[in-house]
Amino acid sequence: MAKIAVYDINRNQVSERELSDEVFNADVKEYLIHDMVRYQLAARRQGTSAAKNRSAVAGGGKKPFRQKGTGNARQGCIRAPHYVGGGAAFGPSPRDYSFKLNKKVKKAALRCALSVRFKEERLSVLNDFQLESIGTKGVAEILRRFELDNVLVLIDGENRNLELSARNLPHVKVLKAEGVNVYDLMNHRNLVVTEGAVEQLEGALG
Repeated sequence: MAKIAVYDINRNQVSERELSDEVFNADVKEYLIHDMVRYQLAARRQGTSAAKNRSAVAGGGKKPFRQKGTGNARQGCIRAPHYVGGGAAFGPSPRDYSFKLNKKVKKAALRCALSVRFKEERLSVLNDFQLESIGTKGVAEILRRFELDNVLVLIDGENRNLELSARNLPHVKVLKAEGVNVYDLMNHRNLVVTEGAVEQLEGALG
């Protein structure tokens, strides 16, 4: 079992705790992290690009001229693709970019991402992260005390003061432990976790 120091928000060490090797000190398989980030980004894509085909373009319900006798090539509708203002022949249509990943792969990718932060020594554990009042300056001062920037903070429950205080700080994101994801873990250079969140992560991923 790996050990890590536990601090309070004033950066005083209050205790030490063991971390599950299975969750925080696992073998890092980069391809799992890559697959999971691709999965998340693909699921975000809206896929709303579209073009109207000949059945969706307004007008043209009538044959433009009679079949024979005019000397023109026969035509059935002025909304065919070769007409100006006609429908697109093979235009883009709305699509779903998401793809499937197994639950085991998702959990393994999360373990890898958490292990990356632990092995890089970019994981800090706090006994608590409660604030007396809402204030962006207070959170910024705490993070400056720990010499951290570009931080993902994982909390173990409702913490409205912290969530509201941190939302105006660039490169700082607060998530509940159940909302942890590989993209945010890799998109932030440092990880701050409360002790309660550590227990939740070990329970869910162990």
